[in-house]
Amino acid sequence: MNPGIDLQGSFVEALMNLGLPADIAHVLWLPLPMVLMVVGAVFGVLTSVWLERKISAAAQQRIGPEFLGPLGVLAPVADGMKLVFKEDIVPAKADALLFTLGPVIVVIPVFLSYLIVPFGEHMLIADMGTAIFLWIALSSIQPIGLLMSGYASNNKYALLGGLRAAAQSLSYEIPLALAVLAVVMMSNSLSTIDIVHQQAGYGIVGWNVWRQPAGFLIFWIAALAECERLPFDLPEAEEELVAGYQTEYTGMKFALYYIASYVNLVLSCLLVAVLYLGGWECPIPVGVLTNALGLSETTPWLQVITGTLGITMTLLKAYFFLFLAVLLRWTLPRVRIDQLLNLGWKFLLPVALVNLLLTAALKLAFPFAFGG
Repeated sequence: MNPGIDLQGSFVEALMNLGLPADIAHVLWLPLPMVLMVVGAVFGVLTSVWLERKISAAAQQRIGPEFLGPLGVLAPVADGMKLVFKEDIVPAKADALLFTLGPVIVVIPVFLSYLIVPFGEHMLIADMGTAIFLWIALSSIQPIGLLMSGYASNNKYALLGGLRAAAQSLSYEIPLALAVLAVVMMSNSLSTIDIVHQQAGYGIVGWNVWRQPAGFLIFWIAALAECERLPFDLPEAEEELVAGYQTEYTGMKFALYYIASYVNLVLSCLLVAVLYLGGWECPIPVGVLTNALGLSETTPWLQVITGTLGITMTLLKAYFFLFLAVLLRWTLPRVRIDQLLNLGWKFLLPVALVNLLLTAALKLAFPFAFGG
């Protein structure tokens, strides 16, 4: 059953009960999922920025933001407000059209990728049978905007940053896709809902991280490179390229890059949770607990608790990997560009291919354990 249809029907029916015609109720529903997606993603960015500041401060034995709200929770809001009121400058010799389109092309595919992320069993916008394919296609668009921005800025540092971003994305997109295809092969579906359901029933033992350890590591390393996180932040290395492809950007155009970076990081952490850690599933199956307590899963209040627990589990798993990403920033040194490309082409790609072939062989040999 498609959860989006249930939500739409309930919303439209509620508006019709208030006296609105059916056509108007359907029109009012259309923008609601997208608005919820954007608001949720932006809230996730604000939370991630605050966590990055506090975790970075703890790693360096500092306090971090303290005075902008309780524990500095309003510091990301202050950063956003500052960028809103900054002057938007377009360099005199830049290509104004491409310079303006670059940030837009970068940020839109990342937001659209949230369409297929299930926060709970009935908490996603679009349950599509080709969800993973859509995500891979959307993630391939982002480097075009980065390269466009670097070229249009008419700045040698920005151009080098754009070229690095394109080369880095091309190097790591293929191993990442191959790692995901192994998971798709095990679940016999491109739907994120089906992938989570394939891991359900056995608790933590049934998670894909145990059946795909190599794929899990490849996905995590490639995701860090796709998000340009340390030690893979070559496209915007401050010591070498000032700020890379962002060098000439100010105001809201720079804010779009800032938002896209963190939205992409949160998206990658959510996909790790969905693909390898059972998504909304608890380490101990909820059915085992309800049976032990003699409760019925159809009880309304138990369904509310189960739904809330599912969302909480998804976010906890995702933000655990966000914590690891921030910790790696202050633990590992930045690699050189030749080391980064060698890692992608000469190590991750062959290992990802072997992992995919091994998954196919094990699926034929042990169909029960590998989703045959």
